Amino acid sequence: MTNISAGLVKELRDKTGAGMMDCKAALTETKGDIEGAVDWLRKKGLSKAANKAGRIAAEGLIGVTSKDNAGAIVEVNSETDFVARNEQFQDMVRKIASLAPKAGGDLDKLLALPFPGKSLSVADYVKEMVATIGENMSVRRAAALSVGTGTVSEYVHNKVAEGLGKIGVLVALESTGDKAGLASLGRQLCLHIAAANPAAITDKDLDPALIERERAVYTEQAKASGKPPEIAAKMVEGRLRKEFFQQVVLMQQTFLGAGGDGKQTVEQVVKAAEKTVGAPIKVAKFARYALGEGIDKKDGDFAAEVAKAAGKR
Repeated sequence: MTNISAGLVKELRDKTGAGMMDCKAALTETKGDIEGAVDWLRKKGLSKAANKAGRIAAEGLIGVTSKDNAGAIVEVNSETDFVARNEQFQDMVRKIASLAPKAGGDLDKLLALPFPGKSLSVADYVKEMVATIGENMSVRRAAALSVGTGTVSEYVHNKVAEGLGKIGVLVALESTGDKAGLASLGRQLCLHIAAANPAAITDKDLDPALIERERAVYTEQAKASGKPPEIAAKMVEGRLRKEFFQQVVLMQQTFLGAGGDGKQTVEQVVKAAEKTVGAPIKVAKFARYALGEGIDKKDGDFAAEVAKAAGKR
């Protein structure tokens, strides 16, 4: 029996994009002949992944899972929304999300974990799915939240199946208070975050570079007003507090959830909830994923693509 080295398997994987076990089977079948193994994989339809890898995958699903005081969120992309409605793809995303807490939100660790019920890693299983479904796919990002005492709540917007949708939110609340009351507040905060898209919990958590960029804009506008420097400086800081922070800082945003009067801030709503749960509440962490955000999508002419595929000019 031909000895198939790990290096040979890797070479074939890099060449074809097929799964590790398929590469090993191909090399075993062809007695270690790389080119013969490539042809073997092509005949089996297992080398498609490499051909799809350059395509932009900006569709797909956000997968969310939570239980008690821990939860996780992942984004798994595909090329088309049609695939996102495929039950096999949905099952894959749901199972990857279920593994994310074990990986602590670390994407590399998540991809290296064994896929449930398979003798493959998550990364290799995704490659097999690329070959099976015929579209480029990728696990783009993952996050995990947990608290020592308290709750982690979840919300999925534009839900297509349980725990799957286009926007996913997790909120971790630290408190020794009533769990049911905390879960209710957490759910409302998830809804708010889905709509308001805050950048941080408090202004101290904001990226300093983001603050300085806004300050620079306000400073130029203040200078143009002709006000004395000391007055202009106060104008800048006032605008940062009243305009910028109230837009992007969670605790300073106007609460958008049920029961809000359009005037209360999130901080005031959380403070009021402390009376209900019987203990102080700290919004410890949150995560919000919107499908495809930040991906540079190419604008294509579908009719032209069809004509080109048909050999027309």
